[in-house]
Amino acid sequence: MSFMFRSVPRIVCEAGGIAKAGLLMKELGATRVTIICDPGIIALGFADQALQSLESVGIAVQVFSDVAADPPQHIVQQAIDGAKDWKADGVIGLGGGSSLDSAKLVALLANSDQTIEEIYGIDKATGDRLPLIQIPTTAGTGSEVTWVSVITDPDHLKQVVYTPQLMPDIALLDAELTYGLPQKVTAATGLDAMVHAIEGYTSRTRKNPIADGMAVTALSLLGKNLMKVIENPGDQDARSAMLQGSLIAGMAFANASVAAIHGLAYPLGGRFHIPHGHANALVMAQVLRFNLPAAGKLYAELAPCLIEDADFASDDEAAEAFVRRIEEMVPASGLETRLRDLGVTEDSLPEMAEEVFTKIYRLIESNPRDMTTKDIEAIYREVY
Repeated sequence: MSFMFRSVPRIVCEAGGIAKAGLLMKELGATRVTIICDPGIIALGFADQALQSLESVGIAVQVFSDVAADPPQHIVQQAIDGAKDWKADGVIGLGGGSSLDSAKLVALLANSDQTIEEIYGIDKATGDRLPLIQIPTTAGTGSEVTWVSVITDPDHLKQVVYTPQLMPDIALLDAELTYGLPQKVTAATGLDAMVHAIEGYTSRTRKNPIADGMAVTALSLLGKNLMKVIENPGDQDARSAMLQGSLIAGMAFANASVAAIHGLAYPLGGRFHIPHGHANALVMAQVLRFNLPAAGKLYAELAPCLIEDADFASDDEAAEAFVRRIEEMVPASGLETRLRDLGVTEDSLPEMAEEVFTKIYRLIESNPRDMTTKDIEAIYREVY
């Protein structure tokens, strides 16, 4: 078996760790740092915590706080231009996946003459990025440990940048930043992280033993703790376990690929602005059920991650129990489970299916079972 596994150079996991952002950035040699975040991070005071830490060690700070969900290309471009004009020599991404993905592109393109459009795709970037620290405030995307960035172009299509330069220097996990997350954000991001682990483990294109081990560890952490943090948001140990599980799942999928769940979720975000984790949750159980005939053995191997102390008589029984457990968890999370309840129009279903099959086919290729446009549309209709 031939494969390549990339990893972030350093991971810092510490409650209250955001106070060390300044010292860590100083170690990276930065003197003028741009913080990339959204308005909610400003309101929560997290950006101010990072700013104070940076200024305490003599680092000048610029804050860009206009990041939006499924980051639109024009907003990312504004952040890049601002950092470049200000002559930033370091970047901190602070927030959910949209802020972290945006920060990667700012760190890269504020130090480059390339345009965003020129680096869409795989390994199109040239040159080095600025020093980059990623501080997630949700336990879901895993963006703090991947070399992938997803943004929305002017045609409302998800565009992906894959390039090693996007890998951050440091991922800083501070569980205290997640304590106040609303239930639906906790649920959506947690299920997103579970999808990363499951799809990484069952990937048909880049599955490998290192990613497999990480996916199992991640899914165990996430499966045991997601309902705990939904029911008891202040459970500090469970919050920390969710952050760790999310990060490990991120390392797994970045080195193995995601698949059809993500493929079907992308148009829901691009067209109807459904948050990414929620979009994954909407189609998660149905895609797993569709994949069961081809992925039964792999799902059986993952079943103990979600179902403790079970004694299954066969792989088929274990795989069925695994899928049923996901089918129970999604509605139990408190998220809406019907597309129609989130503004999706019925006439868009064939269009989205065609978009997935023609423009996001790379993710269908990674899926353990082949899919047609009709299969994709049928899943959309099942959850409509």
